[in-house]
Amino acid sequence: MAGPGGWWGRKSTPAKVETYTRWSFHFIALSEPTVIGVTAFGHMEARFALLVMVPVTAHVALAMVTASHALDWTVGRRPQPLRLLWALGAATAVVAVAAVALGRHGPGGAGEDTGTVLGSVFGATLCYGVGLTALGLKDRRRVVWLVLGFGTGAGLVAWAVGMPGLAALATAAFVTAASGFFAATSAFSIWLLNAVYALDEARETRTRLAVAEERLRFGRDLHDVMGRNLAVIALKSELAVQLARRERPEAVEQMIEVQRIAQESQREVREVVRGYRRADLEAELHGARGVLRAAGIDCEVGGETGGLPAEVQSALGWVVREATTNVLRHGDAKKCTVTVRRPEGRVVLTVRNDGATAPHGSSRTGGTGLAGLRERLSAVGGTLDAGEAGDGEFRLVAEVPLTARPALEVVS
Repeated sequence: MAGPGGWWGRKSTPAKVETYTRWSFHFIALSEPTVIGVTAFGHMEARFALLVMVPVTAHVALAMVTASHALDWTVGRRPQPLRLLWALGAATAVVAVAAVALGRHGPGGAGEDTGTVLGSVFGATLCYGVGLTALGLKDRRRVVWLVLGFGTGAGLVAWAVGMPGLAALATAAFVTAASGFFAATSAFSIWLLNAVYALDEARETRTRLAVAEERLRFGRDLHDVMGRNLAVIALKSELAVQLARRERPEAVEQMIEVQRIAQESQREVREVVRGYRRADLEAELHGARGVLRAAGIDCEVGGETGGLPAEVQSALGWVVREATTNVLRHGDAKKCTVTVRRPEGRVVLTVRNDGATAPHGSSRTGGTGLAGLRERLSAVGGTLDAGEAGDGEFRLVAEVPLTARPALEVVS
């Protein structure tokens, strides 16, 4: 892989867990021919060992394909692979029965060693086959019946080919225990993968709810300001119309009052928007620390923020807000540090996180992104620099002069 910022670093936490789970089961499947191959080539002639490995390899290939499709079904990318599950179950049974039958009644080959090899084929095929088949079953009861069914079947087959009753019973117990262990491992892995995806979805839902709540608050504030004033304007303008039709001089006074209320409404709307757009640096730092820690990200805040001009606090507060959103939505950070410095008449805010995945384009939270932040900082004479800093770290640096010029507010 191409380092922290490469293929692996760009993956989200759920995607990493899914990739790890998928390849874990592939390696588990590959351990089947490894175990059987070591036994076969160590106890049989090469030509017989190769003959044994042909059905084993085919069984492993089918198991890997089934496991991959089952994981895709688990995360909702494809329908349940019923045909593959039935095929894997049938192939497992056929290879296992053929192995134990040949071990008891087949050609002698290498004598007792042949029985040892085919016995390992019997046990390994059943254990791996049942365990990987369980990946495609969500109902725990079906998994239990799958394990018990193959375990019982293994005992009956062993008894049918001539094994003593006690040996057949021991075979059934071994297959049940071993295949049950693999099946339980599969079930737990699927549960863990689903839990990680559910947590990630919950975090995204929480972010969307926060945005929706902010929009509702803004809408409520505008309604409170404009609703009453518009109603008064409508009534007074209607009164002015009636007075004007009667050529009453009071009509002019009513229109002057309408003009005054309209100007007052414009001022109140401007105040609402200004309050909505203004961000307090100290409050944003406190909120960022709480949100990131709630998301499982260790957040440290350092530096002196007291006594900064209002325009500087507002501009840097928006930087903290957007940086926090990017840490949550992009990358896979475990630690984030925010520092505030004041070198030579400037204020420098630095946000570092070990998620090392730059946001593509702009974040949509509140209609702002990195491009929007640059415009906001430029309005007060500031600058913004963001990018990977090496060693899997993403760094965002905002710099604003202490004598920041006021940003223009335009409300039409």
